[in-house]
Amino acid sequence: MWQTSTMMEVERLTPKQFELFQKFIYDRSGIKIDISKVTLVSNRIRRRLTASSHPDFDSYYQFLKSKAGEIEVTSFLDAITTNETSFFRTPTNFDWLKNEYVKELLKEKADGKRAASLRVWSAACSSGEEPYSIAMCLSELSVPLCGWSIDILGTDISEHTLKLSRSAVYRKRTMQEFDEARVRRYFTEEAPDRYKLRPSIAEMVRFKHHNLMRAINEPPFDCVWLRNVLIYFDRESKTTVIDNIVRSLVSGGYLVVGPSEGVYDMLGMLRKRGTFLYQKP
Repeated sequence: MWQTSTMMEVERLTPKQFELFQKFIYDRSGIKIDISKVTLVSNRIRRRLTASSHPDFDSYYQFLKSKAGEIEVTSFLDAITTNETSFFRTPTNFDWLKNEYVKELLKEKADGKRAASLRVWSAACSSGEEPYSIAMCLSELSVPLCGWSIDILGTDISEHTLKLSRSAVYRKRTMQEFDEARVRRYFTEEAPDRYKLRPSIAEMVRFKHHNLMRAINEPPFDCVWLRNVLIYFDRESKTTVIDNIVRSLVSGGYLVVGPSEGVYDMLGMLRKRGTFLYQKP
């Protein structure tokens, strides 16, 4: 009976244990995980128990809180916050980028209102599909943007997903919006269901670790993409993230948000340009 009970405790977080981990995750990342995710969180933490040789949730939690456990915190947050995404997710966003936005940039350049440069930030980029999709769009406009300096940055709190981003190797399921011609154009198949992004695209994007709860140490951006991430934040954390993002935009810069971010009533400092699009005055 004792053995069965112990195994049950390791299988699933108790409500009290969940509260402790929930607060720890929130304090470190701003992400508020609902109790409905207890099974998911339990499963992901249990993998870290094995990897770090801890016998139970309580022991692991105390280790995370200790000075010696600081090095494990990154792996822990990686395990909790990693999410799957895909190339060209929400195609209308990329249609705007490739058509209306680029036309606006070219007009501003022709009118002497901007230099031939463009800086784009994909915030919380996960495994890199979003910034690489942006790079693909801009590469297809190589003639009108010839001679432009283009800087595309992808950031994430997860070192694990950043490693995946830099490797630029993907499975076919992430390419739902691609036909076979586009797959062949941008990827080489290295193994069954393993596709390597061609250097011409991969080299257009740089990646760095960043926590959205903090201001980013970068020059201002012309366009920031913030999609499918703030659904995991509470209102206070969302306010902090939005303030940081808005400060990172140049005057006249654009913010592209996802349909489920829940921040539309928090963007009063920006001008609404579309259902997903806001501009800094």
